[in-house]
Amino acid sequence: MLKVAIVGCGKIADEHAAQIGRIPDCDIVAACDREPLMVRQLAERFPVKRCFTDLAELLTESRPDVVHITTPPQSHFSLARQCLEFGCHVYVEKPFTVTATETHQLITLADKLNLKLTAGHDCQFRAGAERMRALIATGYLGGMPVHMEGHYCYEIGRDAYSGALLGDKSHWVRQLPGKLLHNIISHGIATIAEYMDDNPKVIVHGYTSPLLKSLGEVEIVDELRVIISANEQMTAFFTFSSQLRPCLHQFRIYGPKNGIILDHDHETVIKLHGLRYKSYAEKFIPPVNFAKQYLDNLAANVCIFMKNDFHMKAGMKHLIERFYLSIINNIPVPIPYREILLTATIMDDIFTQLNAIRNTHSDRVVASSLI
Repeated sequence: MLKVAIVGCGKIADEHAAQIGRIPDCDIVAACDREPLMVRQLAERFPVKRCFTDLAELLTESRPDVVHITTPPQSHFSLARQCLEFGCHVYVEKPFTVTATETHQLITLADKLNLKLTAGHDCQFRAGAERMRALIATGYLGGMPVHMEGHYCYEIGRDAYSGALLGDKSHWVRQLPGKLLHNIISHGIATIAEYMDDNPKVIVHGYTSPLLKSLGEVEIVDELRVIISANEQMTAFFTFSSQLRPCLHQFRIYGPKNGIILDHDHETVIKLHGLRYKSYAEKFIPPVNFAKQYLDNLAANVCIFMKNDFHMKAGMKHLIERFYLSIINNIPVPIPYREILLTATIMDDIFTQLNAIRNTHSDRVVASSLI
């Protein structure tokens, strides 16, 4: 029986507790939050054995095998380090840490102590992403990826989270280097990092949408466009938008022979054949082929649904399950550390450039006002 603890009892902790409950041979032995009410409400709704307001006490008294850290990102590094030093394996919610330096330090410490880490990039373990990964593994692309395109959108105003962020100038998200982007884009960047070579170059353009400006918001960047390139032979485009419609959560990957479209919203994987048909056949055969593929995706999704494994956080359940198996069987972690570090590095580059752009703009505004 694997003993599990949860640190941080906000909204995302509910999802962790629910998915842990779907996995056999594990037990939530403790939960911790600085606010006693938060940890008590979690324990009342899920089978949590003990409640704590101090992490050191939790570690000493409950001695968990693995700890899930579901606190705001600013505390991820210190809490994960404390758990590792106590001898626990650690699952850290996204974004993994605030900086790539912190990510590197945690990975180095985990390796030194022979412990395991993973990041909450659960979108990569949903049904569609798994089908895409299996297809790529067969060599369908025809070689290394040539180009990738990722869209990860967010509808501001559709949930309580964005309302709280816009209404509270001291909200913890505003304290992150990338603010709103920092807390959301890691899912999209991680998908690109899985197939991107190391040491990529990053070019960034970002701005505050007219909608947010009309609400008096000038700090938060909600429109982001990124170009990523590596080794002069692999490129990627990444788009984050609060205004783009439809609100896409999509990934495209192209190889020397074929391409693939993954749609997270519809849980579909569509193969793009590289060879074109002659004459008018190009107008008739591909639409039929696409129709058949969508029907095949529908059948696959229905099959998963009938197995009771088609819930909204199924990706989280599969990631947690594989992470636990890596601990029990001492096998590689489900997300290679290279990908976790590369995701953090690309995000560092994005926010460094965004902040430099904003500082330059602010300097110009000040200079203009003095003229």
